[in-house]
Order: sequence, then structure tokens, then C-alpha cells
Amino acid sequence: MIYISGLSIALFISALLLNKKNRSKSDLFLFIWMLLMALHLYLFYVNFKGSPFKSPYLLSLPDVLPLLHGVFLYYYVSSITNQFPKRNWVAWLHLTPSIIGYMCIILFFKSSTAQRLHLYENDEISYENFMNFGLILIFLSGIIYVAWSSVLLSKHKKKIRNQFSDIEEINLKWLRLLTYGLGVVWCIVIFTNNDQYIFLGVSVFVILIGFFGVQQQTIFSGKKLVLEKFKAESLDNEQKEKYLSSGLGDKLAVKVHNDLIKLFTEDEYYKEMNLSLNDLATKLDIHPNYLSQIINEKEGKNFYDFVNTFRVKEFKRLIKIPENKQYTLLALAYDCGFNSKSSFNRYFKKSTGKTPSQYAKAFVE
Repeated sequence: MIYISGLSIALFISALLLNKKNRSKSDLFLFIWMLLMALHLYLFYVNFKGSPFKSPYLLSLPDVLPLLHGVFLYYYVSSITNQFPKRNWVAWLHLTPSIIGYMCIILFFKSSTAQRLHLYENDEISYENFMNFGLILIFLSGIIYVAWSSVLLSKHKKKIRNQFSDIEEINLKWLRLLTYGLGVVWCIVIFTNNDQYIFLGVSVFVILIGFFGVQQQTIFSGKKLVLEKFKAESLDNEQKEKYLSSGLGDKLAVKVHNDLIKLFTEDEYYKEMNLSLNDLATKLDIHPNYLSQIINEKEGKNFYDFVNTFRVKEFKRLIKIPENKQYTLLALAYDCGFNSKSSFNRYFKKSTGKTPSQYAKAFVE
């Protein structure tokens, strides 16, 4: 049964994450989320099999757990894209609705049986309103956090294009698709409220996010570029004022731009695989923010497009050399700095409107 598969895989993924070396914050959130998913699937399965729990506190957990899934989606996405709140209390605020909800349930079951019956029989409207409010809160939670996570992923997509020349393994396309998938699950919750369909979707979601999430590499290692000349204590007053006001002077911008073009045209530095903005900034002895600004303003491109434009141009040059016919197109692409067939094909098609093989064939003819 797929529910058992989802439950088993959620626990297996949790075990893998627990034993993973150099766990990141996103790994920790995925670990907790998988445990919550496993618990939720277990509670549903037991109820589905007709074996209700004797403990009312455990029985009522499924009413609160849906509020946590959206929160942990946000925690996971924001941490893996380096957009997690800097203040811990801001992050804890997201757990407030679920904590309050479960406290209300505890207070309800702490009261005597007579009090609970009295509340239900004599104040039935209030009781129903409370339950309906909880459902609305669950629906809103799902919609808001799926939308919020989608926005964070869009920001991430733009951010990595300004910092990396190869984004194939860090673009989190899989997470974007799974976020949309979770949105579909929430639509099932809202429009059908069919538990079997809901948990079928949850089980599939667990299997997929676990498979991709465990193997996802750290994107932003947290290493800070340290250049002595940009430390505040080493700047004179004029420089301090210039940098604090984000003032990248025209003369400096022109000089760095000329050095950059020289580095790419003469030294062919773009051939460095996995070249990042920090690598290039270190080479040019300038702060990454200023280098990014120079590339944006002088070239009208982000870092990703700037580097790969040179790589495509070099590939076009290499393919015209008769001696290179003995090499495959992929070998030439690697020589130009591309690090995978898919990234090469995708960017070449974007740049020229043709696949590499179509371009090569047209050139030969």
C-alpha cells in the first residue's frame, strides 16, 4: 500500500539525514518534516484501518499537523536558498498557529466529560465555528506557504544567475516542481476533502522530496570572501565614504571592466569549470557586489549569461578548426568550460536558437 511506502520512506529518509555528515540547516528541517510526515501518515493509516487511538491527544494530532507542513516547506526552502530569517524569534512565529491550536485541543480534553458535552450540546454553534475556523486556517496556511515558497525559489533562480556560471545542479528546479505538487495536494484538501486522495498525494510527495532532498548539495557554503583592501580599517576616509555609499567610481569601474575583458579574451578564464562570481572577484581583487554591478551595467548581462556567452563563442571558434573534427561536440564543450551536456545544450540553444548538432551540421554543409 502506498501509504505504508510513504511512511517507510519518510522514516528511512529521516535516518539518512540523521547520519549525514556535515548536516546543513536545511537537512535538519527536512529531517523534522519527514518525521512529521511519517507521524501524519501513520495516524491516517491506523484510522483508515479502523483502529482508533484511546488517547484523545494523539487522536487530535491530525487536526494540527496540517498547519505544520506549510511551515516546514517554508523553513526548508528558505534555508536551502539562504533566505531564512536572521532573527530566530521571527522563524518561531510561524509555529504559533499550530501551538495555539494544539493548546486549545489540550484544554478541551483536559476538561471533564460533562463539560465537553455541555459545550457541545449547549454551545454547538460556537463549537462548529471553532472547527470551521480551524479548517479555514489550514487552507490559508497551505496556500500562503506554497505561494511564499514559490516566490523564494524565484528569487533564488535570479540570485544564482548573478553568482554562478553553472547552475544545473543548484537551480532547485525539482523543488519548484514539488512545491507546485504540494499546491496540488492542498487543492485536493480544499476542493475534495477526501482523505484517501490527500494522503495518496502526500505519500508521493514524501517519496519525491526525500529522493531529491537527501542528495541536494549545499548551494551557499556560507564562506565569506575576505579581501584585505575592503576591510574598513584599511580604507582611507575618501574610500570609506565611496564604498559606504555604494559608490563604484567610473574610473574604477572602467579599469575593472577592462581587466575583466582582458582576463577572458587573453587568459580565457571563462574556461574554468564551475566558475563563480567570488572566484572571479578574488582574481580581480574586487568585492563581488561591485563586480556584479560592473557586469550588469557594462555588459547588460548577469554573471551566468556573461560567462556562458564567452563559452559559446569559443565553441563556435573551435568547431571551425578542421583538426577538431576528431573530437565530439561534448569534448569541445568541456574544453570551453561547460561542465555538463545538459547545461551546454540548454544554453547553446538559448543563445543561437539551434542545438549544437544542428549548428555543426549547418556549418559543415
